[in-house]
Amino acid sequence: MLILICDAFDPGLAAKLARFGEVTDDMGRLGEADVALIRSKTKATAEWQKDAPNLKLIIRGGVGTDNIDKVAAKENGIQVNNTPKASGIAVAELAFAMMIAVPNHIVKAHNTMAEGEWAKKQLKRTELFGKKLGTVGIGNIAQELAKRGAAFGMDVSFYDPYVDSCGDFTKVADLGKLFAECDYVSMHLPLTPETEGLVGTDILAGAKDGVVVINSGRGKTVDGPAMVAALESGKVACYATDVWQKDPPPADDPLLKAPNMLMAPHLGASTKENLLRIGEEVEAIIDAFVKEA
Repeated sequence: MLILICDAFDPGLAAKLARFGEVTDDMGRLGEADVALIRSKTKATAEWQKDAPNLKLIIRGGVGTDNIDKVAAKENGIQVNNTPKASGIAVAELAFAMMIAVPNHIVKAHNTMAEGEWAKKQLKRTELFGKKLGTVGIGNIAQELAKRGAAFGMDVSFYDPYVDSCGDFTKVADLGKLFAECDYVSMHLPLTPETEGLVGTDILAGAKDGVVVINSGRGKTVDGPAMVAALESGKVACYATDVWQKDPPPADDPLLKAPNMLMAPHLGASTKENLLRIGEEVEAIIDAFVKEA
């Protein structure tokens, strides 16, 4: 068995997988590979899969599988797996860090100090305590974020048409209602035809004035031009995002120049601890795959 590591995983993963066969990161050997390990960078399109005639298993290290053509994989007899449990803490911590940074003006405070300015009077803080937090989706990552919000004394609710209840968190049946009621809304959605552009002009127009939107799910679930307009009007106080329409976003992406943005280059799953957890899930998936073969 040849296992091809296409993207960045824990450096020690290759040695751990050696018991299953040969492990390489030489993309020139895609045509020989039985198993391919990918993250966000590699796009396992139908064309890509054609170049891998021996491929039997694709493992996406992470939650979403929208960078894999699953229809083509099924036609080609390729099993597709991901590692949904591994990234919950890492992504939730980044989303929560952004949520703390916004009302405390952490970036502006640092930058003004570095420029020799003492902006104590200009930077007016607010607290998370007592504020309403809504999550769009209530999967593993959103649940971890919700726990942290609750620990800070926030009133937590969620919108997820596929989940009836989740602990002590309040289910909101309508996405527009969630945006209308919440001070902070955190996006935790996979990219599907149903979710692409889900948060657009209508949802943002009905949102609570000064809402803060955090997105650590998928960039395309938010309509970019609609968000820019909402930021320019002040309807949205801040859009804090780790995810983009394209990684990396093109230089002319209007969000890059929009006011009141807090931006990160898709760092959510990139913790040392998470890469280790992803590696553990990958190892377990391959072990099960070999035993079932």
